[in-house]
Amino acid sequence: MHVLIVDDEPVIRRGLVKMAELYHPSFTKIQTAENGEAALASIKALEPDLVLTDIRMPKMDGLELCRILHRDYPHIKMVVISGYNDFEYAQKSMNYGVRYYLLKPATKSDVHAMFDQLIKKTSQSYLPPSRFIEWMDELEQCIWELQGEELKSLLTRWREHCLSSELTLAQLKELLDDCHTVLVKRLQARNFSPPVLPNYLQADRTEDALDSFEQGIQEIVKGLQIARSGIYKDPLEEARVYIDTHLAEDISLDDVAAMVGLTPTYFSSLFKKMTHETFVQYRINKRMAKAKEMLMIPHIRIVDVAAEVGYDDYPHFTKTFKKVVGQSPSEFRASLGIK
Repeated sequence: MHVLIVDDEPVIRRGLVKMAELYHPSFTKIQTAENGEAALASIKALEPDLVLTDIRMPKMDGLELCRILHRDYPHIKMVVISGYNDFEYAQKSMNYGVRYYLLKPATKSDVHAMFDQLIKKTSQSYLPPSRFIEWMDELEQCIWELQGEELKSLLTRWREHCLSSELTLAQLKELLDDCHTVLVKRLQARNFSPPVLPNYLQADRTEDALDSFEQGIQEIVKGLQIARSGIYKDPLEEARVYIDTHLAEDISLDDVAAMVGLTPTYFSSLFKKMTHETFVQYRINKRMAKAKEMLMIPHIRIVDVAAEVGYDDYPHFTKTFKKVVGQSPSEFRASLGIK
């Protein structure tokens, strides 16, 4: 687990670091920041699992930091450490998802008790940040691409994880709420405002909460289908048309992924899954298929065929053609009776 300690007083920062270093099981990484701005920079570069922050700091105080984390990084656990005179002020941080409050001066036993409560007793209640982000990426893409079967499978795996993790009902609701917050923010960034999910927070049983959440996801999908009103274009079909009509150009996988609005990694995986070919294989096969069509026209020179399908290097074209077709371009023409 990775922890970030935020305090503008060097002595307190060092003291908290020392307490964290003495805790077992040990943290994988302990970072520090002297104010909220520096903390946000660290969080953007490498997301921690847990943030311990003071309230009163220059440039950006702890309350504002908690507000931003609650909005943009709801999966990160937050702890406020502050003086007695700031207690009422610090209480406001609870509105931003802060899960623990420590009063200065915090002792080693105080800090370790807090770690026990947030880490040991709830270690199974939260996905690691990397897995949470991976799950949200998959969920967002399944919804946005209207991939019904993939979404059904993803939700089934999600349910199995939640049921096998020994989550309490309160912990499950908190996790589902984090997921909902992130998903809504992502879809709004795509200019789609999803409908309000059924109130899973009022469920009395774990299964009921999961049922309500999954029902809400399906409602989001229906809302997206209605919003598109039949004008949605299949990104994979768009990609194939784009590739097929730009065979002479040196387009990259990143270019095509950006054109259809997908990340290169996801596009590459989706493309291979649906076409059973990699992006490079597909483009080569399409180029050679077009080359064969052009070679059937006697008056077109082979060198012009090569250029038309994106090969300025004539020897490279003939080598690739023979590898794919089994004959050189001239042998292919000869087999058709074209001299």
